[in-house]
Amino acid sequence: MRAKSANKHQTMAEKADIHELYELSVQNVENEVEFMQATFKSLTGRTAYLFREDFCGTASASCQWVRQGRDYQAIGVDIEPSVLEWGRKHRVSKLDTEDQARISLIESDVMTVETPKVDLLAAFNFSYFIFNTRDSLRAYFKCAYEATKDDGVFFCDMFGGPEAQEETREKTKHKKHGFTYIWHQAKFHPVTNFIRCHIHFKFKDGSKIRKAFTYEWRLWSAPELRELLLEAGFGKATVYWEGEDEDGDGNGEFTPDEKGAADLAWIAYIIAEK
Repeated sequence: MRAKSANKHQTMAEKADIHELYELSVQNVENEVEFMQATFKSLTGRTAYLFREDFCGTASASCQWVRQGRDYQAIGVDIEPSVLEWGRKHRVSKLDTEDQARISLIESDVMTVETPKVDLLAAFNFSYFIFNTRDSLRAYFKCAYEATKDDGVFFCDMFGGPEAQEETREKTKHKKHGFTYIWHQAKFHPVTNFIRCHIHFKFKDGSKIRKAFTYEWRLWSAPELRELLLEAGFGKATVYWEGEDEDGDGNGEFTPDEKGAADLAWIAYIIAEK
């Protein structure tokens, strides 16, 4: 009875799972997989079947990938064992048995992992921003180049705009789930482009999870990334920019763009072809 009573009086923050909250706040793997597959086919003229997700975290994108059908396989790579175990327990285990057999999660460094060459490789959620020098990032891009087939394609995302260089907080309410997502740019150094970001969560009962996630990155620019991808061996690196709806807001549709738009804050993809 005491245990039940104690559980009953837990705050929403105490009951919450930060990985669930993260996925609800920043991920839409259905749209991501659809975008990757459609873009890959438009670039190569064929369907991608073997997918590798670097810095995969909970591996939700890999799980979504194998849901496409029995011919689709996914490899997720992450260096953090606890988040991989969470993904196995809460995501992979929820797949059909046949789908589970076609997904492999590997605890390893993306710089040293060895996997079969894949059709499509992705590094999303700005995870590769952990590489804070040109040499280290170029080395990772070379690994991505070597990990893909002769007509393989590498997908990554990026963010920027003047607001990306501000020390600020952005709040997004998720009323359906009873929490607010807070993106906190806590520190930015203009000389090095060092940026420290936190993710906090606040709940409708007033409880909070502070610093659920913390990131220390270099804020890379689009021209830098394109240059480094080409230096790493890719033949082409194209920015895919988000279109706008009638109100001027992002419409979730990304197309090649050689100029972009002078938005205060933006998210885009860079897609590298061999």
